[in-house]
Amino acid sequence: MKILVTGSAGFIGFHLVKRLLDRGDEVLGLDNINDYYEVELKYGRLNEVGILKEDIEEGKLTQSRKFSNYRFVKEDLTNKDFLLSLFKRESFDAVINLAAQAGVRYSLEKPDEYISSNIQGFLSVLESCRHYPVKHLVYASSSSVYGTNTKVPFSINDKIDTPISLYAASKKANELMAHAYSHLYSIPTTGIRFFTVYGPWGRPDMALFLFTRQIIEGKPIQVFNNGEMRRDFTYIDDIVEGIVRILDKPAVPKVLLSDYEENTLEARAPYKIYNIGNSYPILLTSFIDALEEAIGIEAQRQYLPLQPGDVLSTWADVDELIKDFDYQPKTDLKTGIGEFVAWYRSFYNI
Repeated sequence: MKILVTGSAGFIGFHLVKRLLDRGDEVLGLDNINDYYEVELKYGRLNEVGILKEDIEEGKLTQSRKFSNYRFVKEDLTNKDFLLSLFKRESFDAVINLAAQAGVRYSLEKPDEYISSNIQGFLSVLESCRHYPVKHLVYASSSSVYGTNTKVPFSINDKIDTPISLYAASKKANELMAHAYSHLYSIPTTGIRFFTVYGPWGRPDMALFLFTRQIIEGKPIQVFNNGEMRRDFTYIDDIVEGIVRILDKPAVPKVLLSDYEENTLEARAPYKIYNIGNSYPILLTSFIDALEEAIGIEAQRQYLPLQPGDVLSTWADVDELIKDFDYQPKTDLKTGIGEFVAWYRSFYNI
């Protein structure tokens, strides 16, 4: 297929692009390479797939020096005119939208950036898919949408009416926007609620990266809610496997009896939502124990209260993903953390 991957210099986007290239898809990556975290890490990811920093010109396609089936463009999704012209020229078979302003705590500091990137940017994607139809639009949502839900594991059938951060609210908005466009224009859309993704080339604002850097540098790590938090840590390779399986099977409309008129058939929109997680939540203190073992250094733990916007536990119900795609995560926490620590030492020459 010919696939547009937005956020392709990001953590998940980079790994997904590699997987798609290896299986022979033609891929065009798009990323604005913003400075939310160190841009050299983003350029490092691009370099791994043959996109050199010195070759990149904003708004112009860059050919990979390693893969004949990969091109990249540095641009912002909010540039709607550019995106429309790109869709018109390229005739994509599918789109995977991973571009977004990430981070729960950062949304407390810079709320405007979440509206611009996550709402306005996603609208540009939807409008482009409307005017230049694709066979499938897959987009990133988040486990954050479950908000104050206390029933675990989190199910795609649970209500998500109580987000506790603007980031989470923006991801719920994406799901609602996608449904509207699926219904109005028959665009097959699938949203993926990611659960605490980790692994090599990860984001510096996430716990694994932060803790690793601080432990190696001999600095204390901040352990919120006294470590009494659980996260459904999911290794990046398992995440990518789930995305690819979903990509290859577009959502189809369901036909059901109308709620309004007896014996009348009604077609629902070609729209689906899935959780992707390990479905095995880990206590934060146990996570730190495993990280200490992998690094070989004991952490200096600074215990702090729960932070605004944080939830106590995440736990993915992946029954739908198993049923539809036979999805089974394969990477245990110890192995995954070991892979990250090995990458970190190599990348930063430690």
